[in-house]
Amino acid sequence: MRILTSILALSAALMAVPAVAQDTRVLDSMDDASRWQASASTDVHAAVSAVAGHDGQAVRLDYDFDGKAGYAVLSRPLPFDLPDNYEISFWVRGAGPVNTFEVKLTDASAENVWWRQTARYDFPDGWTKFVIKRRQVSKAWGPSPETVLRRAERVEFVVVAAEGGKGAVEIDQLSLRALPVEPLAPPQPIAADGRAQTTAANAVDLDPKTAWTPPVGEPSALTLDLGYEREFGGLTLRWGERGAAADYRISASLDGRDWRELTSVKGGNGGVDWLRTPETSARWLRLEPLKPVPASDVVGSSGAGQRLGAGQATTYALNEIEVEPLAFGEDATVFVEAVARENRRGLYPRGFFGEQPYWTLVGVDGGGESGLIGEDGAIELRRAGPSIEPFVVDNGRLITWADVNIDQGLKDGDLPIPSVTWIADDWTLKITSFAVGTPDQARLWGRYDLTNTSNRPRSLTLALTARPFQVNGPVQFLAIPGGVAPVERIAWDGASLTLNDDVRVQPLTAPDAVAASSFDAGADPQSLILPTARRPVGEPVAVSDATDLPAGALLYEVTLQPGETRTFGFLSPLAGDPPQAGQGVAALDQAEQALAAEWREKLDRVDLTLPPAAQRIEDALKSSLAHMLMSRQGPILQPGTRSYNRSWIRDGAMMAEGLNRLGMAEHSADYLRWYAPYVFENGKVPCCVDARGADPVPENDSHGEFVFLAAETYRYTGDEALLRQVWPQVQKAIAYMDELRASTRTAAFQAPDQRHLYGLLPPTISHEGYSDKAAYSYWDDFWGLLGYKDAVFIAETLGDAEAAARYAAARDQFAADIRASIVATAAHHDIDWIAGAADRGDFDATSTTIALSPAGEQDNLPPELMARTFDLYWENFQNRLTNRTGWKDYTPYEWRLVGAYVRLGQKDRALAVLDFLMADRRPEAWNGWAEVVGRDKREPRFIGDMPHAWISSDYIRSALDLFAYERDRDHALVLAAGVPEAWLDTKEGVGVTDLRTAYGSLTYAYRKQGAAYVLTLGEGATPPGGYVLQWPAGEGRPERVRIDGRAAQWSGDELAIPVGARRVEMR
Repeated sequence: MRILTSILALSAALMAVPAVAQDTRVLDSMDDASRWQASASTDVHAAVSAVAGHDGQAVRLDYDFDGKAGYAVLSRPLPFDLPDNYEISFWVRGAGPVNTFEVKLTDASAENVWWRQTARYDFPDGWTKFVIKRRQVSKAWGPSPETVLRRAERVEFVVVAAEGGKGAVEIDQLSLRALPVEPLAPPQPIAADGRAQTTAANAVDLDPKTAWTPPVGEPSALTLDLGYEREFGGLTLRWGERGAAADYRISASLDGRDWRELTSVKGGNGGVDWLRTPETSARWLRLEPLKPVPASDVVGSSGAGQRLGAGQATTYALNEIEVEPLAFGEDATVFVEAVARENRRGLYPRGFFGEQPYWTLVGVDGGGESGLIGEDGAIELRRAGPSIEPFVVDNGRLITWADVNIDQGLKDGDLPIPSVTWIADDWTLKITSFAVGTPDQARLWGRYDLTNTSNRPRSLTLALTARPFQVNGPVQFLAIPGGVAPVERIAWDGASLTLNDDVRVQPLTAPDAVAASSFDAGADPQSLILPTARRPVGEPVAVSDATDLPAGALLYEVTLQPGETRTFGFLSPLAGDPPQAGQGVAALDQAEQALAAEWREKLDRVDLTLPPAAQRIEDALKSSLAHMLMSRQGPILQPGTRSYNRSWIRDGAMMAEGLNRLGMAEHSADYLRWYAPYVFENGKVPCCVDARGADPVPENDSHGEFVFLAAETYRYTGDEALLRQVWPQVQKAIAYMDELRASTRTAAFQAPDQRHLYGLLPPTISHEGYSDKAAYSYWDDFWGLLGYKDAVFIAETLGDAEAAARYAAARDQFAADIRASIVATAAHHDIDWIAGAADRGDFDATSTTIALSPAGEQDNLPPELMARTFDLYWENFQNRLTNRTGWKDYTPYEWRLVGAYVRLGQKDRALAVLDFLMADRRPEAWNGWAEVVGRDKREPRFIGDMPHAWISSDYIRSALDLFAYERDRDHALVLAAGVPEAWLDTKEGVGVTDLRTAYGSLTYAYRKQGAAYVLTLGEGATPPGGYVLQWPAGEGRPERVRIDGRAAQWSGDELAIPVGARRVEMR
């Protein structure tokens, strides 16, 4: 088995001559630099100039990212039509750091963009031809449903910061060439071997029972004529059970005369060989067998792992050679997916079989490097890194995750110490993983408890395999694509297994044998457990593999008495010094117990009292807090560690609110200190920040979110020095929003068809829900309005009366414009709800929740439109719940609806949504949600990070709202507004201990005692508006009330409780 990533193959793809040569049209000779314009994102510098080119003059783009993220653009209008098949080419050279290189084409609207994006492109220092085939041009974004570009109106060359820095790119001879249209079904190759009595045709006759059978020991070559110069992504060779070649060479030719080697396989093990040849083009292929597989190493084609034991074959036997499409070799992950489809389910991770996998994070508080554990028991050793996968050999049969029942769990139901249990007929295997230490000195532990559950002794083999696959699923992308984790080298030194020279796995118990193998020689688990693959534990083993797909195994032979458990484990450093050698399995218990105590102290700063039926709410609350703490990177709050390994101010501000309420406000303060310096000089708050710097993409919710973060941090910490430190950035952000609002407060926006947009923040992709086309999203406006409100609060706190008055006037003006726009938008689009975006008139109640909390606009929104918005969500929710409406997936940002319904006094709806969302924890025991939840649990889709810390924060905030929330109009704390009466009528009742608020810590207990409902309040919180209990009249409400022994009355549906009260009795 073989994978190829040959530069020769890639060069062939870029430089190949088509079957029928076509005239090349020069779109721009690049002799006139004045036709081109340089532009750049905020605080990035770009300039255009003319230079000597490959042929005449060329155009040069100089750029300087100046420590920022962003982009530099070289562009011009350039209309041209595109044929059905084509290639675009140009000469390029450059200097500077490695960055992303994009070639963009736009249509006449300039709203629809197609591109060829090359990540981490190292610009060549000499002129190099860059060729883009039609199939490599994809739709980037835009509202048009058209996915194929027929006519371009504008061309852009874009350098996007990866390493950033300073550099230059030179472009010459931009050309277009029409190519013949590829046939829908390529013709079957014609095979020949030059022999008079030939069996060559058998290799391409699609009949697995026939074979090409050249003699062993004589030079032989099978030549395939593909019929035309064809692009392909790989080859599949199916060898007979006897007569497979262990060593062979494959060459390619464009003309049948000049041949270049594509790959040479050495040490193959027969069966099926999959060869990856990405972006390859050839008319002819040639296969030369060089050495047969020894008879003792022949593997049965059934893949069961047995050796046939026959004598040495005298002829080779190739049943079939198949030329695979380009997609086969697109990348290593797609390639392994193709391999997995031809293998028994369970031999590869679930995701490679086209089934959506789920996982959870294994890390330390404060982030740093981290691992993952998959729902089936694989442990990923670091970001984008390889995994340890368990297998068990039982009575000669390899048992995989697909052959057992599987449960998941967390230690104590809420601690971030996850486990997976395999349940077989006579035994169980419990896999546990956790990380200990600090971000700069962290270690990952893996634990395996193998138990005999039968009434007789059992002999089993535990195989802990090190494989080049992430737990992060194959369809994941963005910052860290999931799937394959390339491993160039795997080695065993007698004490530890090392992958890629930097990932070390130290077993806590010496294995009985080890194995390591290249992909060619058999790196699947069935091959690794064979006697011929095993090596003595004291013998060093090392395998280097150009395929990047080798594997190794630690093998334990175990005989268990009835009821007996044996524990095995490993230790792998995530960061810092390697662990001391010689640690045994006893260290597992010590490390796990110490870690559990550390997490318990952090997660129990706030406690809930709940009846058993509701305990899952607190368990998920504490797990969600742990998810946020592990996902952060030092002071940096971020939603994930893989796909979303960067910090959005949107996510961070909302995560900070959850941290504040759970007693972790110090982390919010650290985050504010870290983020504030990234605010641009003009006051624009970057939507996100990562290692490249501040991202300049405008998202107009960012400015208000930053101001909210500053104010909310002060409310919970009282740190006036920090508030003064960030006051300059707050002022700049408000001034920037003033400019943005002014751009829509013009006469043009008083026109009838624009009036509903008057005074709003300009369109952006907002919460990234409008990536197809920027929109006038009310999400941005609600956050912006909150920014003005909190700017007034900050100015007053700091004693700046002039700024407070100015901001208050702007706040009131903006609030009036938003409210007028909401009404006008409903009329403009003929809708009876609050639109998600004013220009679209769409429905997005999840977004609208922000108006209620944290924006505090519940009492100011048009009441009928607001009520209809949440009634319509409820109708849609009911239809989804009862399957009256077809649906495919949703995002658990809908957790915000729980808090919204609590604030609206609709407790039953809040609890119904809570029950629905709770059922979609995946897996349920791990208390985490993906960013996207599919109706079909196993349909592959991008699901973001698991856990997703922004969703964790949405859950925390809504779950806490059930028990207490601050009402904006009077700053009262509303207690137990989401608590059903059934929870009160239990031994435990409900309560909170040390729940943080802006007015101090809140503690109360509330339950039914005999015929009375009793609320006891602890010392701590002193809300200006006191406390409020809500209970609508006529719903079994007890009417006789005494507060600290004094009679009290319900006022409408509310009972006002003064600060300082300690006991409320209701009968």
